[in-house]
Amino acid sequence: MDIVALVERIGEAPAAALFGLITGVIFGVAAQRSNFCLRAATVEFARGSLGPKVSVWLLTFSTAMVWVQLAQMLGFFRAADSRMMSVPGSWSGAVIGGLVFGVGMVLSRGCSGRLLVLASTGNLRSVVSGLIFAVTAQMSLHGILAPLRDRLASLWITGAENVSLLALLHLPQWAGLALGLGTAALALGLSLRNRIGAKVLIFASGVGFAVAVGWGLTWHLAQVAFDPVPVTSVTFSGPSANTLMFFLDRNAVLEFDVGLVPGVVLGALGASLLAREFRWQAFDSVPVMRRSMIGAVLMGFGAMLAGGCAIGNGVTGTSVFAATAWLALFCMWIGAVTTDFLLDQRGAKAPVGAC
Repeated sequence: MDIVALVERIGEAPAAALFGLITGVIFGVAAQRSNFCLRAATVEFARGSLGPKVSVWLLTFSTAMVWVQLAQMLGFFRAADSRMMSVPGSWSGAVIGGLVFGVGMVLSRGCSGRLLVLASTGNLRSVVSGLIFAVTAQMSLHGILAPLRDRLASLWITGAENVSLLALLHLPQWAGLALGLGTAALALGLSLRNRIGAKVLIFASGVGFAVAVGWGLTWHLAQVAFDPVPVTSVTFSGPSANTLMFFLDRNAVLEFDVGLVPGVVLGALGASLLAREFRWQAFDSVPVMRRSMIGAVLMGFGAMLAGGCAIGNGVTGTSVFAATAWLALFCMWIGAVTTDFLLDQRGAKAPVGAC
């Protein structure tokens, strides 16, 4: 792809939105076909199993790391130029936001990315929860919840820029690729033990590949653009809020985020229709609806405080070894596992894969 010719023909902002659309379609198709979901993986782990959900999540997590680190070593991408690494990170935001997001993820029966994918396949529960997530994220970014988010995030920050976990541990750059390959080997071993088919494995890897595509496309666009272009990839906290405002505000501009969310919708919708898996679904009861709505609020605020959602931190941020992303992911697991143990395992168990 000749990015310079593309930018000259359609402009920088439309090119960024197009790259978001491409990235989103890849993610939507792969996530729908693999049933990728951090919530399902944490619940499975909380109940003492390293089953198919954990296997799929680990494969996505590791392949994103492998693709991104390999691209960096070959000179196709530079993590230091990414928006996540070039701005101050928040240790306190990662801890508090990660824990809050983990709680909300279990209550909503799906992480933010999974809700968007399910909403695209006719799940009205996810439509409602996803809209509440987006509104809460916008309120946390620029609205009534923004002062609280700022106050909590400023309790403990990294400094002028975020911190690389590899640099923090005094590890060489190739250690990132080695860790990704080692984790991928573990994921494949678990997948074989759980008898996961080749198609699921390919699509699970495709989710991680989508993250690498997003990083690579926005980085190359930033190299040729006249105006500053954020180097970013797949996440659903900021993009959900930005996409919502794009359709509400006449002054909103095209950007990668605005293309990403519709891309995921189109990819997941197309995949579900081709597989004949599209079907309308609604809330089972008022208590389930109330629980999901509360969870969506917690996810929206937690994601903006943590600097990203389960995808933005747990796959995209960890692939560039942003230290705050790794901390946020760890806290998301703690919040989710604890919530499942206290609310679901002690009562009527919600199905592991019900997301």
